[in-house]
Amino acid sequence: MSRRHRLHLACLGLLAAALPARAAPDPAIAAHVFQQAREICQADAGQLWGRSLCGPIMIVDPRDRGMVANQADAEGVLSPTGEVHAGTLPAGVMVANTAIDWAGERWTQLMWPVSADPDMLRAMVVHELFHRIQPELGLRVPEGDNAHLDTLEGRYLLQMEWRALARALMALDAQARRGHVADALAFRQERRRLFPKAAAAENALELNEGLAEYTGARLGLRLPEQRLAYATYALARQLDAPSFVRSFAYASGPAYGLLLDEALPDWRRGLGGDTDLGALLAQAWRIGPARPGEVATRSRRYDPDGSLRLAEERRDAERQARLAAWRASLVDGPVIVLPLKRTRMQMNPQTLVPLDDIGTVYPVLRLADEWGELVVEGGAALVANAPRRAVVAVPRGGDLLAGDGWTLHLAPGWKLVPGERQGDWTLKQEAAP
Repeated sequence: MSRRHRLHLACLGLLAAALPARAAPDPAIAAHVFQQAREICQADAGQLWGRSLCGPIMIVDPRDRGMVANQADAEGVLSPTGEVHAGTLPAGVMVANTAIDWAGERWTQLMWPVSADPDMLRAMVVHELFHRIQPELGLRVPEGDNAHLDTLEGRYLLQMEWRALARALMALDAQARRGHVADALAFRQERRRLFPKAAAAENALELNEGLAEYTGARLGLRLPEQRLAYATYALARQLDAPSFVRSFAYASGPAYGLLLDEALPDWRRGLGGDTDLGALLAQAWRIGPARPGEVATRSRRYDPDGSLRLAEERRDAERQARLAAWRASLVDGPVIVLPLKRTRMQMNPQTLVPLDDIGTVYPVLRLADEWGELVVEGGAALVANAPRRAVVAVPRGGDLLAGDGWTLHLAPGWKLVPGERQGDWTLKQEAAP
């Protein structure tokens, strides 16, 4: 069986569905997840990153905050239940696939239900285990604005880079792989030429999320063919994302990481907050900068009939219409202004859409602050940059707590009052009696 055929079959094996929703995390399944995590981190023994991945893990049901953990907590919230500890995560603690500080320790948090596919489960668990130790490695850096990845040229050149990376991963010999890597780096170089601020912003997200996704593939999957299949699949699955702005690194991270493993095995040593994975790969393969004017020729290798270009042009026209509608409703029209001070957010990174230099539109969002919680499901909320605040359009009718695709839940002592502009509303805390 050819390597390409094995990769294809392995990719198909990654397409398993998630477990059906159940009430609270199942202790038996949680114990299995904890066992998988323990086996992975013990097998690695800190070799990949110079730190052990082992540590506290909790699995939390976002509906009722029921949780199962692999150890007790210092606040006595968790009680022993067979092999695990169970309880209810206190209100106010974020629920997401992430790393959190709670009860005096840094935890890996996973959301229930977990994947039913063994390989996807292991990769996801390792991704989040890495996030727990990431600050110790100095590889958790402030993220920049990748709004250029929602433009026509930004999206097109990113997908050209992805297509070249996918062919590099599937190449059957080193010469072919090097050629595809050179093409990927040329598209990357051209995108960053067109958008001078792109390099720093893209590098930051590739370090924050790309390295975590690479680590998930590298340690969560046992065979090299599985890892290459995962990286190839990661490039393909992002194509359906409504936006690449916050999600692109989940695709590029595994690809660059695995290609670097082959070309420069010790590439992880000395990484810092300004590391460029593309520059490391160019150094490993001794690939110099692309010559000006080569992009059109290279593009024909990966978009020979121009169909991707045409699709992106149509998408951009539709995007401009959506942006105009959001400007009208979330900037120019009457809005409810929600101040952001002690904010906790859950969102789908694939749905974020930059709105000029004003901020980012969130069609899916759960935002909590001292005034309560905003839940957006299929609507639109704008999180503005300066001053930092969230806004939703004032709904038609008399109910100011529910609009088209969003609901506002106010904490006790808070109320809506007229805002600075006529027609606007904002939040105010009532004085204590």
